[in-house]
Amino acid sequence: MKPILTVQSITKYYGSEKNITKALNGISFCAQPSEFTGVMGASGSGKTTLLRCISTLDNVSTGKIFVDGEDITNLSEKSVAAFRREKLGFVFQDYNLLNPLTLRENIALALTIRGMEEEKINAIVEETARKLHITDILDKFPSEVSGGQKQRCACARAIVNKPALLLADEPTGALDSKSSADLMDTLHELNENQKITIFMVTHDAFAASHCSRILFLQDGRIFNELIRGNKSRREFFQDILDVMSLLGGDVAHVR
Repeated sequence: MKPILTVQSITKYYGSEKNITKALNGISFCAQPSEFTGVMGASGSGKTTLLRCISTLDNVSTGKIFVDGEDITNLSEKSVAAFRREKLGFVFQDYNLLNPLTLRENIALALTIRGMEEEKINAIVEETARKLHITDILDKFPSEVSGGQKQRCACARAIVNKPALLLADEPTGALDSKSSADLMDTLHELNENQKITIFMVTHDAFAASHCSRILFLQDGRIFNELIRGNKSRREFFQDILDVMSLLGGDVAHVR
């Protein structure tokens, strides 16, 4: 199988000539179809910069990134917009839902922008909501539902276009323990049953234990890599804590 995501020797510099920061330093890896990859590291390790480069929100300084076989490092502004719309799904810590719209309308927005027929949109939204167990709240507004329900809606919006890659940026960061566990069960289900390829940045060891592989960053480089394999989630969780203790920094939601 061809990788969904290929990162080749990327570097990323910030700042001016007198004050340059090397946020990423020669990172290379691949993510296969249906893989659930997590990225962890202390603050300043480069994990958010890596996600921003993969999502085309930042440009790499050197190196190449391929998503679904397409080189995204040299896209035109028009092509970038189409790439994000057609190939990527996003789940953010703060949901990024539009408050004046119902959950149904939030999920349908990308399909509406594409000019899809209303009947087809409704069918896709209903089917996506069913997978995420939110059909009973579709006609409510974001202000009327819990944080966990908002994040499920955000997941539905992210996958409604059937993206090649789902990017999750600290998706449990604003949730309580139960909502975090429910969300990670949902992402795990999307990965296992819907075969959605997920790339998640997190500092939450519990969330990371749902991944099939974790890359640990330190000073813009890959410090270590863990493969879950046949280990239980509890065993994998302990392996994650062991690596994080070597890295130092913050480990959230240790349970």
